[in-house]
Amino acid sequence: MIGVTVSANVLSSDRRAAGTCRSAPPTAVAIDLGSSSIGVWAAHRGTISAPCGDAFSSAGSLIRRDRIIDADRCETLLSELIRRFDQPVPPGGVVAACRPVLAGEHDQTVVRRVVEAVLAPSHLVFIDTVRAAAIGSGAAAGSLLITDVGAQLTEVALLDHGRVVAARRADIGTRDLARGATVDLVSDVVAHHLDALRGETAWTRLAPALTRGLLLVGDGATHPGLSPALSAALRLPVHRAASPRTAALNGAGLAAMSMLRHPVRI
Repeated sequence: MIGVTVSANVLSSDRRAAGTCRSAPPTAVAIDLGSSSIGVWAAHRGTISAPCGDAFSSAGSLIRRDRIIDADRCETLLSELIRRFDQPVPPGGVVAACRPVLAGEHDQTVVRRVVEAVLAPSHLVFIDTVRAAAIGSGAAAGSLLITDVGAQLTEVALLDHGRVVAARRADIGTRDLARGATVDLVSDVVAHHLDALRGETAWTRLAPALTRGLLLVGDGATHPGLSPALSAALRLPVHRAASPRTAALNGAGLAAMSMLRHPVRI
């Protein structure tokens, strides 16, 4: 269990903040619950993140392979992050939550429970992490091949103007590199999934994306050996996003802002 001590003064302050939040306009918020860290973006407040394994001594198993394992402790950590913003985040806002491609209904239900318990949003929308990363990287236009190599999960997808056309995922990531896996193994996994996408995707959609090359995002984009290994395995140019670790969170924030302005368009 995670221990949290709350003083009477803090409770009083929280009540005053809650009163302020009730009269505040709705806020756009983005959530990215990853295997190694969770991040929160809030409009006009910035970004706050915390590692799942270091923020609390017993928090190492909160999220595994991008699936929430302990919803109660995840709520506690997310609540702590929200309270770190200089300005309170009022309830009733619009939240865009990142999800891995091919996420199951159960996984989404657990994320929904956590987000609704902490933020009580008026609207909650799920956005595929690869789509959010493309938006956050400014690369969503046209056909795009993208791979998100996270701490414990790798996603490969073909996007068409920001929409996921086809996708694959594998339970491997940068943490596995620290445990004996090699960049060649990760590259082979991505190549295998790309071959699968080639077999099920119309050439008219795939050809422009292949010409454009592969966009690499996530923690893997910061690994010095992964990008050249991918390029060699795929025989494609590989482009690393400028801010690979926050691209998905930033893109989800843009989606939340868009939904706040135009609810029917998201």
